[in-house]
Amino acid sequence: MASPSLAAAATSPASSPLTLDAIPLASRPAPGAAATAAAPRKRSVLLLDHRSHPASLTPPLLSSTAAATAAASAPHARRKKTSHPPRPRWQTVLSIAAKNATLLAGLLYLGGLAWRWSHPPPPSPPPDRAALEGYAARVDQVEASLARTFRMIQVQLEAVDRKIDGEVGAARGDLLALLEEKRLALEGQLTRLDARAGELGDALAGLKRMEFLRKDEFEKFWDEVKGSLGSGSGSEVDLDQVRALAREIVMREIEKHAADGIGRVDYAVASGGGRVVRHSEAYLPKRGGLTAWIPGVDVGAKPEKMLQPSFGEPGQCFAIQGSSGFVEIKLKSGIIPEAVTLEHVSKDVAYDRSTAPKDCLVSGWYEETPGETQSGHAAKMALAEFTYDLEKNNVQTFDVSAPDVGVINMIRLDFTSNHGSSQLTCMYRLRVHGHEPVSPGTAGSQA
Repeated sequence: MASPSLAAAATSPASSPLTLDAIPLASRPAPGAAATAAAPRKRSVLLLDHRSHPASLTPPLLSSTAAATAAASAPHARRKKTSHPPRPRWQTVLSIAAKNATLLAGLLYLGGLAWRWSHPPPPSPPPDRAALEGYAARVDQVEASLARTFRMIQVQLEAVDRKIDGEVGAARGDLLALLEEKRLALEGQLTRLDARAGELGDALAGLKRMEFLRKDEFEKFWDEVKGSLGSGSGSEVDLDQVRALAREIVMREIEKHAADGIGRVDYAVASGGGRVVRHSEAYLPKRGGLTAWIPGVDVGAKPEKMLQPSFGEPGQCFAIQGSSGFVEIKLKSGIIPEAVTLEHVSKDVAYDRSTAPKDCLVSGWYEETPGETQSGHAAKMALAEFTYDLEKNNVQTFDVSAPDVGVINMIRLDFTSNHGSSQLTCMYRLRVHGHEPVSPGTAGSQA
């Protein structure tokens, strides 16, 4: 229920603001009386002042609303304060002391910073000169000690190196001496082996030159000897008969040698009508040069020199330029070829045999003469291919290997290499063997 003062405030004019009247001191109870009295606690009464306040600008409605709000919230505030007991005094004192200490520490820190900023530290004094000199002296002593130690180590290493070099040198000398001794011994053995190999080669060459007969050839020869002597297969042969037969054989060989050495007709000999038709470039030495004269070579000889007997005289040949070349020969007449013979100077009298031809090819064909009408003559074909061997006899005969060869009257010798000379190749003599056709009418059939 509203009090009369609140109602009067609500009906009061706007010009009179609300004020609180103070309670007279005489009406307040004394402290002692309040402590002794056990009367219940009275609520405070809000009194409204009806005196006019001209200076107040608060509107009556707002003043009344504020008064009502304050009156309504007063019991709640009183209840809130009474719900929490008051803190002990020592907590309050401790809180205040902590705050004061924190503030004092901050002030001291700020004061220290200001002091250091306004009073910088004095510069450090320079180091003592005597101390620096002592330190430098100790450093020099350490360096000198290290240098002495290094020199001692270096001297020791040099001594060890010299000792090792001396030992290695001595070992090397001993090893070299041993190797030299072994080398000399080995060279001596090799020399002896070479000498024995040379002797063996000479012996083999001698055996080759002896031209031993095989067993069947010897038996055939012995049968011929017996037949020529008129003795049967079971009869003995008298020594006088053998001597007579040997004498006869020797005489036949002498006659063969007198008959151009091999006892076969040569259809290319110059004295019988053979002639050189074409040949490769002849060897002509430079005038005034070192090769103006070569021992054992007749550089001015004509090509027909190779179609004449040389009688084993060195230099009697036709020289061809280089190590390869060819020669074409017109035969005495048309023949059916059987073999060719190539001759060089004997090694017993030759100055240099490197000019002898080596790899050779012989071709043949028939070249018709003007007005000749016969046909069936052989066309150009290879007759024989051979290699002239210096280790054999100086006169070497090679059979025609081509089958069914007809009549020919031309021979061509091509040599692709010689036995080492790059300047020239010497042709001492070339012979062609065969037989003439029975008659001109049968020459074509035999071809």
